[in-house]
Amino acid sequence: MRVDAPPNLGHVRIDLDGEETLQLLHPKALLAFHGDPRHREDRFMDLSGMYRKRKLIKSELRGPASLILGMMPGCLMEVVDIPEDSNLLFDFRHVLFYTDGMTMKSRVQTFKNAWITRELVRMRFSGPGRIGLLSSGSIAPLQLDPYVPLFVEAGSLVAYPENASIKLSVYGNPLATQHMNVQWEMTGTGPILMQTGFRDSALEDQIHKDSIVRRTLRELLPFGGVYIR
Repeated sequence: MRVDAPPNLGHVRIDLDGEETLQLLHPKALLAFHGDPRHREDRFMDLSGMYRKRKLIKSELRGPASLILGMMPGCLMEVVDIPEDSNLLFDFRHVLFYTDGMTMKSRVQTFKNAWITRELVRMRFSGPGRIGLLSSGSIAPLQLDPYVPLFVEAGSLVAYPENASIKLSVYGNPLATQHMNVQWEMTGTGPILMQTGFRDSALEDQIHKDSIVRRTLRELLPFGGVYIR
């Protein structure tokens, strides 16, 4: 499988060889399919305990074929390799596709973790295989430590090990704790996957206003375009 995901172009191209199969979990993202029409089969997928037992549709796509998948504005797609012994639990909304041969199981979380994450069930994928993840910004892996806690913003977390210990927490001095989003304090072993994009409306306004001021000064002052960058 060859994946071409040009940044800022809003689409992904995937080429499948003759023996390759892809499970697409968001069929509406498929904008173009170049191949034998019989090589697309849509099925109902019943995920026990997921989304109040609503049925979802997935598309099975077989090669040889080429696909164009559309991305939502502000979203990127990254492909992550999943080893056979992986115990990562994924936020199902981030999973765009996975390669054939992988196993997907719904895992009921402990009461404590379910209360903190507000998700009773997460999805566990076992490889070997590859998963396409939708994210805001790029995907960054970080290793957990059994003793030294990792503090991560809750909205940035895409996947974490099933055996991770999770607490709601803040960190830093009193001023820091008053001006941060919800943080998860995590310990354990293995990697987490987090999305690195963020939105700060105050910062965006500040940058936007600053750019207007600079642009105005460049226009009004003599040699403004030379001295004001």
